[in-house]
Amino acid sequence: MAAPAPPRLLVLACGALGQELRWILDTNGMDHVDLQFLTADLHNRPRDIPAAVDARLGEIGADYDEVLVGYADCGTGGALAPVLERHGATMLGGSHCYEFLAGSERFADLHDAEPGTFYLTDYLLRQFDRLVWRGLGLDRHPQLRDDYFGNYTRLCWLAQFPTDDLHLRAQEAADRLGLRLERHDVGTGDLGGQVVAARARLPVLAP
Repeated sequence: MAAPAPPRLLVLACGALGQELRWILDTNGMDHVDLQFLTADLHNRPRDIPAAVDARLGEIGADYDEVLVGYADCGTGGALAPVLERHGATMLGGSHCYEFLAGSERFADLHDAEPGTFYLTDYLLRQFDRLVWRGLGLDRHPQLRDDYFGNYTRLCWLAQFPTDDLHLRAQEAADRLGLRLERHDVGTGDLGGQVVAARARLPVLAP
């Protein structure tokens, strides 16, 4: 009789978290964990996130013993949570990636200190032209910059794996938006702990 397959965890996440999740799995030596990603373009279309997650979880079926969905509410207005409940999947804690990467307490402190803050992660810095500049139409209508960002005062870079190149990109992004740059080195924040906890929930095969 063939041995039963080991229990598996699926992490279905926003494509913007790819580097961080791979680093977490490698660093913790996690086996029996699969990663799948949805397009990071959903950052600009948060109302589409619940349907996209629902469709992918419907395709997966009961192939996994545990499913962690790598999204918080992420601007869905509470619409994502019932989708995950229906599929028996677990949601990341926090309101959005900025919160769980910075950690809830640190993010609250940043927000309270200066509410007019525009946040970027490493991924969003690398994709600034595509997701922010062109994504918001500023390449075609630069006059919209003040409409979008007139009430902001700083660009806060929540840095996962900072490099000199990313720092230059961050300063350039801040200059283009007319904002003051602040960098906060947060690493993977609460994300690693939530993935480790999901892995620990997998059933243990009897010897």
